[in-house]
Amino acid sequence: MLVLLPPSEGKASSGRGAPLKPESLSLPGLTAAREAVLGELVELCAADEDKARDVLGLSEGLRGEVAKNAELRTAGARPAGEIYTGVLYDALGLASLDAAAKKRAARALLVFSGLWGAVRVTDKIPSYRCSMGVKLPGLGALGAHWRAPMADVLPEAAGNGLVLDLRSSAYAAAWKPKGEVAGRTAAVRVLHAPTRKVVSHFNKATKGRIVRSLLTAGAAPAGPAELVEALRDLGYVVEVEAPAKAQKAWTLDVLVDEIH
Repeated sequence: MLVLLPPSEGKASSGRGAPLKPESLSLPGLTAAREAVLGELVELCAADEDKARDVLGLSEGLRGEVAKNAELRTAGARPAGEIYTGVLYDALGLASLDAAAKKRAARALLVFSGLWGAVRVTDKIPSYRCSMGVKLPGLGALGAHWRAPMADVLPEAAGNGLVLDLRSSAYAAAWKPKGEVAGRTAAVRVLHAPTRKVVSHFNKATKGRIVRSLLTAGAAPAGPAELVEALRDLGYVVEVEAPAKAQKAWTLDVLVDEIH
């Protein structure tokens, strides 16, 4: 099982670890594309704070994020699972998983990123600010920048099992599973049961809880149909309609009344 996650906008501080080693990150086929984004982002943020803030879409109160980006090559690096915070990651609670579930998380979870493309939760990265929606002056829109290298690397990373896609739309644009990989991909929507509407907090928190439930239970669904069964066994209310054509991704609706 490969689980595709969005990053969090807010991130923990880099800490005092050793600096980033780009060549040590997972998915080495993305290294050149990562270096291109990293190089331009650091240069931009070191040279012109106001321009960088405008490019990154940051408010006056977030000027400190520009300075943080300028020091990405020398800042301490920590496991990505410790850097990403926010509603989804709070609900996922990586730090509190037992040893077996942590090993499953290290193998299964892949976090998409405007800066890194995609990283494992065990990859050591510094704290940064650069969303997939950013358009850098030199490289252009990051979603488009990542499309080709992702298309080369991600099908192999997907292996032969289920691809559980929990990304938001901006990050989903960087890689769209195709062919037989698409046929074993399931995208999850979380809906407020009484209204059948997506609500941001319900969506993020429930996705985090879904991943935690699967990791804790040691579930290994082979495909979307098996995922539906696994989630129902774990107590989730799931509605699904299998796609009419083969090699098309499934969409699962998980219904929730409230978050406790």
